[in-house]
Amino acid sequence: MIGGGYAGTLAANRLRMRPGVDITLVNPRPAFVDRIRLHQFVAGTGEAEVDYGTLLGEEVRLVVDSATRIDTAARTVELASGRALDYDYVIYAVGSTGAAPSVPGAADFSFSLSELELAQRLRTRLGEVPLNGQVTVVGGGLTGIETAAELAERGRAVTLICGTTLAPTFSAPGRRSIAKWLSRHGVAVFEHDPVAEVRPDAVVLASGVVRSSALTIWAAGFGVPGLARVSGLRTDVLGRLLTDETLTSVDDDRVVAAGDAAGPSDRPLRMSSYAAGPLGAQAADTVLSRIAGTEPEVLSLAFSGECVSLGRRSAVRQLAGRDDSPVNIYVGGRAGAAVKELICTLGVGKIRREARKPGSLIWPKGGPRPEQSAAAPRGVTSP
Repeated sequence: MIGGGYAGTLAANRLRMRPGVDITLVNPRPAFVDRIRLHQFVAGTGEAEVDYGTLLGEEVRLVVDSATRIDTAARTVELASGRALDYDYVIYAVGSTGAAPSVPGAADFSFSLSELELAQRLRTRLGEVPLNGQVTVVGGGLTGIETAAELAERGRAVTLICGTTLAPTFSAPGRRSIAKWLSRHGVAVFEHDPVAEVRPDAVVLASGVVRSSALTIWAAGFGVPGLARVSGLRTDVLGRLLTDETLTSVDDDRVVAAGDAAGPSDRPLRMSSYAAGPLGAQAADTVLSRIAGTEPEVLSLAFSGECVSLGRRSAVRQLAGRDDSPVNIYVGGRAGAAVKELICTLGVGKIRREARKPGSLIWPKGGPRPEQSAAAPRGVTSP
């Protein structure tokens, strides 16, 4: 098992349905990172680390190290420490990270919260910025909105820069609700005006507008670690491991993918903690089926919507069809916040329940598979 996030940790626990399976989980950190709370960690309104001792079943062995290559010929996983672990099957659950910004100055003068260590660095820098110092958040998706809202509720002066539309995956009524909250809390929102340059004390927009910025936070886009590509396995254009509909690598039936790093039939699902649990469970079930000599089931997951928190007392729960397309219905305000907190709590709760009772996770099935994911363009790349 490579990767101890939402998908990998749940998959490790689920594999315990079959007695006698030797399960090793490789993860670069000694603690689980609850990534959907990293914006809270940065703002000082919550924590994002969970002890693996409370999440993993006793049969799962945790190895704190980083995988550097999967040697499919030798069936070993090479680690940064120099060790190599033998395997019969590998579940590839390396997750996602922030996309490397290509905008001039962004890599040098902006901060990310896509990983725990980056969020820790950002939190430290935020503490050095006066309360009235202008904070700029780049990215109109859920991470950017949640970060901007969390900081604004704490009294920060915030500008939110959206390259396109604010909350583009939400319905028009849902977007209006988000925009209204941001406006009430003093957040200046720029839509359809991407950042052209990041300076030490300012951001320059494509329109030529220059906004002063004591701190610039980059929350635009996702990337995928390059382990699959380095290991000689085919990936999609973003770097997700290319698999069939059972989440099995198209190059090697001993490698099974889960979570954000899975690209089934080059039609990946939306990167989300919602999809991570079912994908982790499906990956574990595929491995168990192959061990048992039976045919694995194909991927089936129906969506129901997504949430964005607006500080600690408000949120928008956007409802969606089974194919993940938004409908013109949402739950907002305090009721939305209660739903959002419940969903966040369940993210870790599902893993704990799987540790207590392997095979317990069930999920809504039957959602149509997209012809092409909106999250990334189609296309297969070779290493």
